[in-house]
Amino acid sequence: MLLSGKKIIVTGGSRGIGASIVQVLADSGAQVAFTYSSNEDSAKKVLSGLRGEGHFTVQMDISNENSINKGLELIFSKWPEIDGLVNNAGITKDGLLLRMKSEDFENVINTNLKGAFLLTKALSKVMMKSRKGSIVNITSVIGQTGNAGQSNYAASKAGLIGFSKSVAQELAARNIRVNCVAPGFIATEMTHVLNDEVKAKIMDKIPLQRMGDAKDVANAVKFLLSDESSYITGHTLSINGGMFME
Repeated sequence: MLLSGKKIIVTGGSRGIGASIVQVLADSGAQVAFTYSSNEDSAKKVLSGLRGEGHFTVQMDISNENSINKGLELIFSKWPEIDGLVNNAGITKDGLLLRMKSEDFENVINTNLKGAFLLTKALSKVMMKSRKGSIVNITSVIGQTGNAGQSNYAASKAGLIGFSKSVAQELAARNIRVNCVAPGFIATEMTHVLNDEVKAKIMDKIPLQRMGDAKDVANAVKFLLSDESSYITGHTLSINGGMFME
């Protein structure tokens, strides 16, 4: 299998795109440790449906360094070596700039960007010892184009792209690759509640005339974690149906 035997950490794996990533990686033969912030029942439900053995969940607040360190201590006690990391966990606190509270900006940056920094820093030390590894950061088309009412989210996701390119250059000599996946509009629980008018406006921006599926994102992550992408680093792979073309 494509990821047979690889040990991979996925943050925010209890729902949405994260849960799909966890499932696809497990189906590809990986052992997956995935984090959840508060909903343990959702995490257990995802865990119970995974193929294979060796998977487990870890409670972790990605915005809190102490919580990250505690969670990683548990993971390292089970896995002395790590093959892959997927920084997927993220939040939104939308609002126009003039109305946005400082704490709303800080909370999004701390979760989406600082959390990825802390985990990447910790895991890169482990990967450097074994001289191998792949890190995939989930950014967004909003980080590439910007979006009114999402200046904090756009800043966090654009920052993640620049962060990934920089770290890719630092770690390449140790055979550690760092890439991004940038989803566009993906059909999830959040998009299901949108009314038809809003969905129609979204479709007008997408040449392929449909929203993506969470597995479209998960399959891209799988590829970047696998040896089939061994000559790719510092890249952002867009999964957006043509909404944004570079």
